[in-house]
Amino acid sequence: MNGATPLYSIGELSVRTGVPVRTIRFYSDTGLLPPTDRTPAGYRRYDEAALGRLHLVGVLRELDVDLGTVRRVLDGDLSVADVAAAHADATALQIRALRLRHSMLRLVARRGAGPEETVLMHRIARLTSDERRRAVADFIAGLGADTPQSRDAAAALRTALPELPEEPSDAQLAAWVELAELIADDDFRARMARAALPPADEEVLPDVAPEAVAELIPYVRQTVAAAREAGIDPEAAGAVPVADAVAERFAAVLGRPDGPELREWMARRFEAGHDPLVERYWRLVWAVNDWQVIPGHQPFQPWMARALGGSGRVGTGLRGATH
Repeated sequence: MNGATPLYSIGELSVRTGVPVRTIRFYSDTGLLPPTDRTPAGYRRYDEAALGRLHLVGVLRELDVDLGTVRRVLDGDLSVADVAAAHADATALQIRALRLRHSMLRLVARRGAGPEETVLMHRIARLTSDERRRAVADFIAGLGADTPQSRDAAAALRTALPELPEEPSDAQLAAWVELAELIADDDFRARMARAALPPADEEVLPDVAPEAVAELIPYVRQTVAAAREAGIDPEAAGAVPVADAVAERFAAVLGRPDGPELREWMARRFEAGHDPLVERYWRLVWAVNDWQVIPGHQPFQPWMARALGGSGRVGTGLRGATH
């Protein structure tokens, strides 16, 4: 052949590239891989350039690049780099969708969801970021601003909004689905609006305005958060000064003497003011956001009720007891 460029038949091209003969013939017929030459009998022959072109077509097709885009690359209208960048972005979206689908299937299996629940969970999981934010905003707006309790609850909610990441873990997706079910429940909205503290008990302490009690809540919340951060157990001796400080503040604001009657009333109101479902909401927010526990957003009422109970026992005879 004296240095002539070797030519390959379709069969030889197939052996060298692993591309089926039928596919090579299709590429030739559509113009993606025109033959370099033909034999006198009309059989197609391909040179080294065609071999390289076929290799490129095979790689692009394996990467799921459509034939129209492949043709533009081969014609020089698009660079391989441009195509790779665009398909990398598209593949990233597909990966996120597959991960979400995988997490969703695991969640349905774990919860043993029925048909209706599965449809609801799927719809909730596929909400866009804007739709999720709008749902939370509507929930907070629905609390209203007609009472100090609802205003306090809304202000607390705005300080820690749930933000589901683009690629949530199974735990984050499960938390978001449960959270979305909660905020869609009108009964839960009413419970959240009352969560700061119920109105004062007029039968126990007459003439106490609910607004006066509500104004004390931010102070109690901050005091309990600080005690928690310091590692103080509500039933240990270290909680007594905390309970004393809160009781003294209540006595001063309400114009009542600090004593067993006031402290027992406070403990009952704090116990009544704690809603386990509201506490669940906050724990779901932390799970969705992948946050560590935030002391300022843990329910403060149970801690305060237990601390007041301990301080009341100390104040009624256990302080300094020797028997």
